[in-house]
Amino acid sequence: MIRLLLKRGTDIAFSSVILVLLSPVLATIALAVWLDSGSPVWFRQERVGLRFRLFHILKFRTMRASSGGPPVTVGGDARITRVGQYLRLTKLDEVPQFWNVLRGDMSLVGPRPEVPEYVELFNERYRRVLTVRPGITDLASIHFRNEEEILSRSADPLREYAEHLLPAKLDLAEQYVLRHSLMGDLMIILRTAAVTLRGR
Repeated sequence: MIRLLLKRGTDIAFSSVILVLLSPVLATIALAVWLDSGSPVWFRQERVGLRFRLFHILKFRTMRASSGGPPVTVGGDARITRVGQYLRLTKLDEVPQFWNVLRGDMSLVGPRPEVPEYVELFNERYRRVLTVRPGITDLASIHFRNEEEILSRSADPLREYAEHLLPAKLDLAEQYVLRHSLMGDLMIILRTAAVTLRGR
């Protein structure tokens, strides 16, 4: 219980500081998205959170508005805007998720939240994974930093994601659930920062 309270307290403190400090950056990115491809600036999508509670994840929009298409993105996807390419490369499109952390939908570190259709596909495994809050980053975010590139090499990206990539992510998520700690979370944050700065 104490560990959970410390984790939640860290989430609130860190996300509050980040949202305040980066508010000029957030405003600049919002303007860039609007100038590049109009409105809306935000991308909201339903995801499955702690104990299967649904919530809307918040990101900067990186694809053309109302573009539709498959739920996974591959490298070179024509739906991605010019500004969106840069935001995805630097992961700046994910910064608004600190608001999800502040609200309690997510944590700084935890298994990445998935859309309902994929959670239903692996319902039993998600019963174990969703005993913790989903996070902005996790082990899978590090190991599969080049996910879009991996999927672009497949003749059937949706099948590749459902049959290979997502099960591998769930392996790492279940490992996290069993072994997570505050020190482990810190290491994941540092490793995420390192691979993001390297751009791969």
